Amino acid sequence: MRIRAIVVAASGALALSALAVPAAQAAPTAAPAVTFSNVKVNAGKAVVVGPSAQVTVNATYTVTKPATLSASSFESGPLLYRGTTLNADSDTIGGDKPGTCTAASTTVLHCTAKIQFRPSTDLGNSQAGAWKVGALALPKDATSLDDFKWQSNLGAINVQRKSALTTDAAPEPVKKGKTLTITGKLTRANWDTNKYGGYATQSVKLQFKKKGSTVYSTVKTIKTSSTGTLKTTVKASADGYYRYTFAGNSTTPAVSAAGDFVDVK
Repeated sequence: MRIRAIVVAASGALALSALAVPAAQAAPTAAPAVTFSNVKVNAGKAVVVGPSAQVTVNATYTVTKPATLSASSFESGPLLYRGTTLNADSDTIGGDKPGTCTAASTTVLHCTAKIQFRPSTDLGNSQAGAWKVGALALPKDATSLDDFKWQSNLGAINVQRKSALTTDAAPEPVKKGKTLTITGKLTRANWDTNKYGGYATQSVKLQFKKKGSTVYSTVKTIKTSSTGTLKTTVKASADGYYRYTFAGNSTTPAVSAAGDFVDVK
């Protein structure tokens, strides 16, 4: 993934939004004398992205710098990355613009930034899951990658494919003791096709909430088919709501279907 325009050198010599980094380029050795801390992306929560719409999240971070280094002489921003160390070769997700910083003292800056996630152009299914958090800074007069400051291992966050789940109980109404068939489907965003697709062979719980109750109880656990569909049967016992619920994982968030009410005669 390309590095977006986290910063743009004042001279116009470097524009990260269009920067093509040679595969052999090593991490820079000369960099701004700054360090990053307290980096929070999306308040530490997983970033959930649908099949096509852009998602923008907020980030906050602290920059510590020498008192002699002007805050206006460099720009910075957080990056999500994969790999052991954040550098010019890393698979990264970053913001379109540099962060905005306010001086807390002569050596400390408190900063905010935005990071954009674009499934239509930037994300593929293989990029769902765990990402590390890092940050990047460079002088405004930077002329090469050697002027960049990369900092790794500032946290971690999951980027997930948005999920959806349905439940349908039939027949309705039903006589007490008769068989109810509960169907449904678990789907999630497919960033390769920019559509929703069935999520295969996943464990999903069927739950029931008796009329007048506020609590769902698990009836059984079944697995989705190769296309994400669900189907099972139960004996009708009382008026109430049936729903499927999925616990989620690192690539896909938890989701519960709306309850389907069944009138038992």
